[in-house]
Amino acid sequence: MTGDNASRAVLDKAARENFPVAPVFLPRAWRQDLMAVYGYARLVDDIGDGDLAGGGRGDAVRLGLDPAAAGDRIAMLDAFEADLDRVFDSTPRHPLLAALQPTVRKHGLTPEPFRGLIGANRQDQSVRRYATYDDLLAYCELSANPVGRLVLAITGTATPERIRLSDAVCTALQIAEHLQDVAEDLGQDRIYLPADDMKRFSVDEADLAAPSAGTQVRELIAFETGRARELLAEGAPLVGTVRGRLRLLLAGFVGGGRAALTAVENAGYDVLAVSPKATKPGLLREVGSTLRREG
Repeated sequence: MTGDNASRAVLDKAARENFPVAPVFLPRAWRQDLMAVYGYARLVDDIGDGDLAGGGRGDAVRLGLDPAAAGDRIAMLDAFEADLDRVFDSTPRHPLLAALQPTVRKHGLTPEPFRGLIGANRQDQSVRRYATYDDLLAYCELSANPVGRLVLAITGTATPERIRLSDAVCTALQIAEHLQDVAEDLGQDRIYLPADDMKRFSVDEADLAAPSAGTQVRELIAFETGRARELLAEGAPLVGTVRGRLRLLLAGFVGGGRAALTAVENAGYDVLAVSPKATKPGLLREVGSTLRREG
């Protein structure tokens, strides 16, 4: 797979997200910048998950590594971080980082949120269980919140209060994704359900490996779904702090999270038999509801 085709394969995953990444109603410049950030974030996740197109050998070469290093996720993340440094001071090697450089320069973006996403994926290589909800929130601070902060920076709307609200929304979106993907994550020996909550509901790892969710697992998932809804409610006022097309974009994020959680609820909280996904009509209903509520 050529470099251009590999990069396109990463960007094409935007269509499968719970929320619109760079919808057509946004100004062209915003769409380009948001897709550049998405390409970066998606590629970091693909490296951390070992899910690179073509096995990642081409990505390894582009990052200055031997093709055989494609299977070494830490080595790949280290090389990717070194290439991230080039975005800010020279010429990056990877095409998705080269595409990110104009966005960074145009908006004066700093390395910190980009480093946070790499840090989350490094953590995934060694931390596969979370003892408490607070531990999970600290992980989301790295894995999710930087994306919302970058959206605010790109649109020139970042303030301390908006960042606080955005963090709540982004953390909720991350938790919603974890709830949808319990079985898939367990297949990679990862559990993002806090251990103390599992103990509270008498759920052990064997229960999560079952072909369908028993009563206790469903109760646990319902509890975590409620927590995510509370976070979305906490962050949803962000939508009302902006106007125009940005308001619609942010409503898409909040509505996408609510639609994902509704899909989990509609599955009877059985996230083991199938990964519940929001429908397009469901997403549109939630976006409309968010706009009415947060107007």
